[in-house]
Amino acid sequence: MTLAQYFSLVDIQARMALKSDASKYVLNYLWWILEPLLYVCVFYVVFNIILDSKRGDFMMFLMCGKLPFMWFTKSVNQASTSIVSNAGLIGKIDIPKTIFPMGVIQEGLYKQSAVFVLLFGTLLATGYSVSVTWLWIIPIVFVNYLMIVACGFIGACLVCFIRDFALLISLGMVFLMFTSGIFWDVRTLSDPAMSELLLTVNPMAFMLDAYRGVLMYGVRPDLVHLLLIGLGFGGIIGLMVLFMRKTSQLLALKTLTA
Repeated sequence: MTLAQYFSLVDIQARMALKSDASKYVLNYLWWILEPLLYVCVFYVVFNIILDSKRGDFMMFLMCGKLPFMWFTKSVNQASTSIVSNAGLIGKIDIPKTIFPMGVIQEGLYKQSAVFVLLFGTLLATGYSVSVTWLWIIPIVFVNYLMIVACGFIGACLVCFIRDFALLISLGMVFLMFTSGIFWDVRTLSDPAMSELLLTVNPMAFMLDAYRGVLMYGVRPDLVHLLLIGLGFGGIIGLMVLFMRKTSQLLALKTLTA
């Protein structure tokens, strides 16, 4: 299989999944933006109205954090179970195991494109203006995508060997949600050293802060930090591709027998 054939198959798999998923609901493709929007509304009511966050821009602050985070968590969770979910196909044909998580991740990317349109439209509607700084969103989204692919590959392999990892990964996403500054500003912690430590050791906290900095405050991200995250997760992707190629038969066996 050539590289072009590989990505063509991933694209076809993603598009077919999108059509199948949309056909299950009356509102079809509208759920791509309705679901994340409803999540944001729920958290807005809890944290801004009930708990009174005292931030005048809390809605946009929440959207710039929650929407990219939902993209990450949903894609990684679904990619983690993508190989075992295709056990029937794996038992009949020998194909690269990376195709299954990549198909799910690509499906999530297509959905997230519509979500980003919603985010940009809401920013403009609430008084934010387009600036050159917004172009920095391109490398941020790219690095975010690398994070999803790397974590999705790792999760898919772990779940092949031990199904319980699917539950642990979901639980880990909940922990990550409360430690990445989705509902609170990492930079407003009373201890500046703790803020820097959190931004350093938690790539997701840095990424959400970068989204907000670019879209809300017109501040470009720390390019060195962003590059290091991209290189780190890019390296993980390379290692996982090699691992999944070398253990393809083992992954298939574990998928069918575990």
